[in-house]
Amino acid sequence: MTDATTAPHIRLSHADDDEFILGLVPRFVAFDLPPWRKRSETLAGIRDDIARHLRELPPASHLYVAEDEDGERLGFLHLQTQKDFFTGVLNCHICDVVVAPEQDGKGIGSALLAFAERWAKEHRCRYLTLGVFPGNERAQALYERHGYGVETLRMAKAVK
Repeated sequence: MTDATTAPHIRLSHADDDEFILGLVPRFVAFDLPPWRKRSETLAGIRDDIARHLRELPPASHLYVAEDEDGERLGFLHLQTQKDFFTGVLNCHICDVVVAPEQDGKGIGSALLAFAERWAKEHRCRYLTLGVFPGNERAQALYERHGYGVETLRMAKAVK
């Protein structure tokens, strides 16, 4: 079992991890969503996107699994490289990062973020970016503790 003194091992995901990864998707909507977002639609969209990446393995998409010394899976990380809109330089975007519910508060999320930062540096990315729903206050606090700040604020309006 992983604790605060034992860093998880982070490895590339493989086909045997698909069920574990997809089983964590409900965590992406386990907080207050914007009122115009239906939980079921949001959940289905996230699940479909992750399933597509697991199935197609696009070249700019990289999925990793964190596990403890016994091989118990603890969480996953999905990175994508992309060109910066403003400068055209290579960035790394954290598409998905999630920890198994029973592993909350054990440093797994921090370990995954640290891994993402090392990966981005090794791949000569200028920025490491991510998106988070405003209602996901726990994740926002984690990201802020790791030095992330708001760069742009995406706003939405339902068109009826």
